[in-house]
Amino acid sequence: MKAPYIPKNAPYSDTQRAWLSGFFAGMHSHMLQSANSLDTANARVINILYGTQTGNSESVANDAASVAKTHGLVPAVKSMDEITLEQLASMEYVLIITSTYGEGEMPDNAQILWDAVSANDAPRMEQMKYSVLALGDTSYDKFCQAGIDWDHRLEDLGATRLFDRIDCDVEFEEPAENWISEVIPMMADGANTTAILDTTAAPKKPAYNRKNPFPAKLLVNRLLTAENSSKETRHYEISIAGSGLSYEAGDALCVFPSNCPDLVAGIIKAIGCTGDEDEPVNGELMPLSEALRTRFEIRIPNKELLTEIALRSGDQELNSLLESDDKDALSDYLWGKDTLDILQQFPDIEFSAAEFLALLKPLQHRAYSISSSGKMYPDTVHLTVASVRYETNGREHKGVCSTYLADLADSEHPIPVFFTPNKVFRVPDDDSLPMIMVGPGTGVAPFRAFLQEREFRKAKGKNWLFFGDRNAATDFIYKDELEAMQDKGILTRLDLAFSRDQEEKIYVQDRMREHGAELFAWLEQGGYFFVCGDAYRMAKDVDKALFEIIAEHGKMSVIEAAEYVNKLKKEKRYVRDVY
Repeated sequence: MKAPYIPKNAPYSDTQRAWLSGFFAGMHSHMLQSANSLDTANARVINILYGTQTGNSESVANDAASVAKTHGLVPAVKSMDEITLEQLASMEYVLIITSTYGEGEMPDNAQILWDAVSANDAPRMEQMKYSVLALGDTSYDKFCQAGIDWDHRLEDLGATRLFDRIDCDVEFEEPAENWISEVIPMMADGANTTAILDTTAAPKKPAYNRKNPFPAKLLVNRLLTAENSSKETRHYEISIAGSGLSYEAGDALCVFPSNCPDLVAGIIKAIGCTGDEDEPVNGELMPLSEALRTRFEIRIPNKELLTEIALRSGDQELNSLLESDDKDALSDYLWGKDTLDILQQFPDIEFSAAEFLALLKPLQHRAYSISSSGKMYPDTVHLTVASVRYETNGREHKGVCSTYLADLADSEHPIPVFFTPNKVFRVPDDDSLPMIMVGPGTGVAPFRAFLQEREFRKAKGKNWLFFGDRNAATDFIYKDELEAMQDKGILTRLDLAFSRDQEEKIYVQDRMREHGAELFAWLEQGGYFFVCGDAYRMAKDVDKALFEIIAEHGKMSVIEAAEYVNKLKKEKRYVRDVY
C-alpha cells in the first residue's frame, strides 16, 4: 500500500502541494495502522514460551516469532515465569522452547510453571496444539530432559502434538532453524489470515557471535589467591576494543579454548598414530595433532568413545557399567579420569585417525560470568577463573579452558570470544532498592561487576555481599577492592565465611541465618536476592536457608514462605547464576 504520488506538474502551488503531501502521508499511515490492526485482530495467535538459564531459548523463541509473522500469525513470546497455569490451560497454539539445567532439571524461570502443570490437579488441555524444541548437551546423562518432560506432560493432559519434539545438542542453531521452518507452517495451516504487516525493526544482531567469535587480546593474567593457597584463582582482563561489542553487568563471556598440547601428544601416542596424518575436518584438511588441539573435546571421554573402547577391549567391568542404569557407578568409575587415562587402561587398542575423530564431539566454548561493569570498562572484559589442576594416575590433569587461559593464552595470540546476555541477572533499574548478593569463591565475579555498576550509577541503594572460601589468609580474593568499596560506602555490608579457618566449617548460608532478621527486612524493603556459584551444593543450601529465614522472620507457614519465595522469583528479585 503506497502513499499517493503528487506530480510536480499538477495544478497546485508549492504550499498546496506540501499540504497535500502531508495529508496523504498521514492518511497512508492511518490506513497502514488500520490494516495492521485488522489483520492482527483476525490472525491466529501462537504462544511461544521459553525456559532458559543462559538466554539461548529466548533467542530461538524470538527467531520463531519473526518467522511466525511472515505466515500471518501473531506470536506472543513469553518467559515461562510470566504466565500462570490458568493462562497456559487456555492457550490453543503453543510452542515450548526450553533448555535443561544441570542433571535433567528445569531452568530457573520454568520451575514454578512446571510445578503447577505437573501437579495431579492440573487442568486438561484438549484444545491445545503444541510442539517442543529441547536444547541440551549430550555430555549430560539426562540430555534434553526438561523438553522431554514438557512434551510428555502436555500429551498426558490431552494436548495434541502438532509436530514431533526436536532435541538439540550444543550446536543447536541448524536443528532449531529446521524445526521453526517445519512447525510454523503447520501452526498457520487453516488460519484465515494474510501476512501481518510488521513495522517494528528487527533487533540488530552483533557482528561477532558463536559462529564468528571476536579475536580478543589478553591484557592481564594475575594470580588472585596466595602462592600457598590450596586453590589457584586468576584475574583476567581481555580487550574488546574495536569490536563494536558491548556488555552489561550480569552477562557472560564465552571463550573458545585450545586443548593442552601434552594431552594431545599423549592421546596420539595411546591410539597408535603419529599426529601428522591429514584428516578432513568440516571440509578442511588438517593434521591430526592440530584437529585434536583446536577442534575436538578430548579431555572427558564421551559415551560413544567409551562404548567403542569397551567393545574393542571386551572389558567386562566397563561393558557392564555402560549397559547398567546405575549412573552413579559409572560416574564413580570415571571420577578424576580423562580420555588419556581410559586409553592407557587398554594399551592394546588402536584407532586410525579417522576412526578416533569420528567418535569425538566438537570442542565447545566455556562461559564465564563477567566480573566487570561494561559502563566502567567499555573496552575490556574482566574474568575471575579458578584453574582446575589435580594429580592422579601419576600425571597432572588440567581443566580445558581454565588452564588454556592460565598457561597458553598470551597477548600475541587472539582469544576467540563472544558474549551471552543474561537479561534477568541484572542490577535493579531502581537505584534506591537494596541488593543482597551471595557469591562464594569465583561466584563473587558478577557481584564485583554489580558493585562497579552501582558505583558508576551513583546508586543510593544498599548493597550486601556474602562471600567465602576456604581460608581468609590465602583465598580472600579482591580483598583490597571490597574493603575499599566498604570505606566508600558502596558496599554497605560484607559478611565472610571462610570454612577452614575454624574447627567447625562455616559457609555463606550459615552467615545468612545469623543475620536472618536483617536479611528479611531488606527483602521487605524491596530488596533483590542474587546467588552465583556452585549449583549442586551451595545454591541448594542457600535456597534452603533463604526459605527458612523467610518462614522464621516473616512468621509464615511453609506454604506462605513458599508463596513468598515464588513471588520473589516472579518479580525477578530472586535470581541465580549457577553452574
